[in-house]
Amino acid sequence: MKGLIFNIKRYAIHDGPGIRVTFFLKGCPLNCWWCHNPEGISTSMEKVKRVDRIGSNEFEVIETVGKQYSVDDLVEVAEKDRIFIEESNGGVTFSGGEPLLQSDFLEAALRNFKKRGFHTAVDTSGQADRKVVEKIAGDTDLFLFDIKHLDPDKHKSHTGASNRKILSNYDYILNRGKDVIIRFPVIPGYNDDIKHLNQLRDYITGKERRNIKRLDLLPYHKIGSSKYKRFNLENRMEGVEQPGIPRMNELKSFFSETGFKIKIGG
Repeated sequence: MKGLIFNIKRYAIHDGPGIRVTFFLKGCPLNCWWCHNPEGISTSMEKVKRVDRIGSNEFEVIETVGKQYSVDDLVEVAEKDRIFIEESNGGVTFSGGEPLLQSDFLEAALRNFKKRGFHTAVDTSGQADRKVVEKIAGDTDLFLFDIKHLDPDKHKSHTGASNRKILSNYDYILNRGKDVIIRFPVIPGYNDDIKHLNQLRDYITGKERRNIKRLDLLPYHKIGSSKYKRFNLENRMEGVEQPGIPRMNELKSFFSETGFKIKIGG
């Protein structure tokens, strides 16, 4: 069995505790306007043009995005960093795209890493059938769980799907006692109005909370905007500015009233 992966990040420090290896699985059921990994949306390998510059000369290179890896291939990568992972209480993280879309491969990988003593994390939008979440939950130590918007229509307008499955899976994960870091992408003009912020604060405090380790406030950024042209995708966030440091500190103070640990960024 093999999985389609578009990036492997070693020495990652923003995808769970400690030093980690993050595997980015290709394919996503959502199409978020602000996605900073548009190369992870398609479920297939893609060939795109990259322009390299050496001095004043430009060279066009055709790049293949996505590569098949076996579970043993991933283990081999992580084992090279085991000493750093263990010393920092780190582990491995599966991100995307949406890793739950390749659920059979993800399940096999998580089980293998758990048997080898690695801490495991899954960075997910939660957009999956319940049976998929149930299948991988036992071998997942930590969920990095996105909550983008609580209103189902607003959620669908900017991601292409309702949040029904997402919020249901969030409840399931909490009630099962799994550790969770909530990730809230702060998108100006979409989900950062005071009405929604109050709803979100009430929502997360009204749920099972003993296993919520932290709330990460992820400011919208334009890092991925240059990729859209390469992948022939429309940049629907054109003209939207990134929230500044004062605004993010204001939101941190706002959510600190929940009693959760709050972090700006992942």
